[in-house]
Amino acid sequence: MKTENILVLGVGNILMSDEGAGVYAVRKLEQSFTFSKNVTLLDGGTLGMRLLHPISCATHLIVADTAIRGGAKGTVSKLSVKDIGPGISLKNSMHQLSFQETLAMAEMMGFLPKTVIIAIEPADITTMSTECTPEIAAGIETMCSYVLEEIRAAGGEWENCACVGCVPASPELM
Repeated sequence: MKTENILVLGVGNILMSDEGAGVYAVRKLEQSFTFSKNVTLLDGGTLGMRLLHPISCATHLIVADTAIRGGAKGTVSKLSVKDIGPGISLKNSMHQLSFQETLAMAEMMGFLPKTVIIAIEPADITTMSTECTPEIAAGIETMCSYVLEEIRAAGGEWENCACVGCVPASPELM
């Protein structure tokens, strides 16, 4: 049986308030849980095309990011690659290709893995700040719960770590 290689990729610019929510979600997961060997968590920041190699090595890609979809601030959604068309903004830097373009390039090259995007509707992506707004900070916990569900569905395992200050998973995930 083939081993599933699951890449959990947090993307976004942590210098632009809520834009960093995907990165903050991955950091929270790293601090709060231990994962099976087939799960890799990666802070992708604003690397764009440099993420093609780790994406190409995965059989499953779980992306944590912000997405401007016009919904209520802090709303967390599960999206597919097809859901992030031209009307949805996942761009995380004015100076690089958008993450959508990175996914499109991986697809054109024939190595886009099974992909799910866990996205949160940002409240503020224009203020230079290393802190999220309160709505988004509260929503990161929900993002983490969605990501944990996807890890398990893809064949990965996780458990709460015993470190001080860890936040336990939602009871419905246990």
